[in-house]
Amino acid sequence: MSGGTRGAFDQKLIEIRDNIIRMGQLVDAAIEKSMACLKRQDHNLARQVISDDTAINNLRFTVEEECLAVIATQQPMASDLRVIVAAMNLVNDLERMADHATGIAKTVLRMGHEPLLKPLVDLPRMADAARDMLRRSLDAFLARDTAAAHAIAGEDDQIDHLYKAIFDELLAIMARDPSTIQRGTYLLWCAHNLERIGDRVTNIAERVVFMTTGTMQELNR
Repeated sequence: MSGGTRGAFDQKLIEIRDNIIRMGQLVDAAIEKSMACLKRQDHNLARQVISDDTAINNLRFTVEEECLAVIATQQPMASDLRVIVAAMNLVNDLERMADHATGIAKTVLRMGHEPLLKPLVDLPRMADAARDMLRRSLDAFLARDTAAAHAIAGEDDQIDHLYKAIFDELLAIMARDPSTIQRGTYLLWCAHNLERIGDRVTNIAERVVFMTTGTMQELNR
């Protein structure tokens, strides 16, 4: 690229980066709010999480359009192209994380005013771990930090272990008292959504490695 073309390309990358950061912040907030509405069984907050999902979806389309425009007009090569491809995949995973947060909010509405089957202990831990991984995975993307990406992907095991603990505990409760099955199932749905968010963060970590090294690999088999 010539100097002027390179400058225009770099400016486009900055715009894409800024939109990804904004999208990540909205997804982080969606996860936080989804857990808050579950804890408090706050239907108004649940509806807000569902409504806010539209802005996240729109940002995904904006970033994808920006990336396609850069490919069409700037014809990036090699490492530059990997950045664009990684960004397109990354916003897809962010959008799906928001869908999982919305899934929790929808579950809160389905629950109505039924009391929670049990105090929430491991579910908030899952959410906190997922949010921490998400924030650091975006930092790794911005810094092109493959070491951090590998470390973050490994932490998904923590979320998986918490999910299994929740699953086993709720299954035992429902087996002892079949009248609890519906309320137990609601919490299982919420736990499953959080577990999937962890998987999506791992995908982002994999994109960081691809973007930096050109190698696509599963980081947490």
